[in-house]
Amino acid sequence: MGNSIQHLAEGVSLVASAKTWVEGKAIQQLQQTAKLIGMRQVVGMPDLHPGRGYPVGAAFFSVGRFYPALIGNDIGCGMSLWRTTLDRSKHPAEKLEKRLGNIDGPLDEDWRDSVAALDLAASGYEASLGTIGGGNHFAELQQLDEIYDSAALQALALDKRQLLLLVHSGSRGLGQEILRAHIERFNHAGLVDDSAEAAEYLAQHALALRFAQANRRLIALRMLERLRGEGAPVVDLDHNLLCRASMSGTSGWLHRKGATPADAGLVVIPGSRGDHSYLVEPVADEASLLSLAHGAGRKWMRGECKDRLSARHTVQQLSRTALGSRVVCHDKHLLYEEAPEAYKAIDSVIAALQEAGLVRLLARLKPVLTYKTCGEDCA
Repeated sequence: MGNSIQHLAEGVSLVASAKTWVEGKAIQQLQQTAKLIGMRQVVGMPDLHPGRGYPVGAAFFSVGRFYPALIGNDIGCGMSLWRTTLDRSKHPAEKLEKRLGNIDGPLDEDWRDSVAALDLAASGYEASLGTIGGGNHFAELQQLDEIYDSAALQALALDKRQLLLLVHSGSRGLGQEILRAHIERFNHAGLVDDSAEAAEYLAQHALALRFAQANRRLIALRMLERLRGEGAPVVDLDHNLLCRASMSGTSGWLHRKGATPADAGLVVIPGSRGDHSYLVEPVADEASLLSLAHGAGRKWMRGECKDRLSARHTVQQLSRTALGSRVVCHDKHLLYEEAPEAYKAIDSVIAALQEAGLVRLLARLKPVLTYKTCGEDCA
């Protein structure tokens, strides 16, 4: 391993290089989680930033009990990367945006069989399937920009001539309902191994994971249908989840909150909507709790973005990026909150992971069209 895994205190580490900027509040939150009963090890990723009581961009290993509040309200949130048959030379961003139209609403009756084929348990949130949601969720058409391992991309059937589709979404309102019910009953206390309450949460958690994975699939298929293309998933990984794990021979619980598994195949790590994304081969290491960064990580709080940017950028300017891509976001507040300036540079995150010996780069991806929400402005 490289020298980019810094030991901050007993059981507390941070994957960061000398150039990695991490807000002090995020480190304080990370150190606080290490004090939870049964917590053995916590690791912050280079995209670490403050969350609602607990940091985002971190992994946590506990023994004897686990903590649903660490996973948060979007259980199963993750990234899905699809190869497509869409020829990049024939699909400029303007054409893609026009064809895509509005995909904010529920799937119509034509999708009934596709949804039924996924065999999801009833959740009460079926109307949200196939929708992206708010916050930092998005779907983005991308192109291969730099190739670092041609053989690996050839094995994945990835071709520079075709566009890629990256979907970032989760369990929508279902995860929120599961966390709300847990907090009402147990506040932020953990659940003890093998208890009836733990088994109940794990069953709900499994349902939310399945829902989130199905949701990303339906979003991708919905977009490809609109764009008159076909596709297949290359990567699909959750980055908000709980699982059983063994560290240094000790069995326990691995929580990931904004941390991508490094032990489940290839990983895509996206930047902001105005930055590149990277397809990487992970190196699974217990020093990083078998985890990687899940993205660029926020620099600014959402509430301060509009004041910082409104004098410098119009809404129209924010719908274009420095890389020449387009952004579909007809929610003005969200457009400012999710501006590229509000996030760390993805290259700083990737560099820290490389220095720590945790990733091998396969390709760099460039945004073409980022879809967040159309609202009532699109047909």
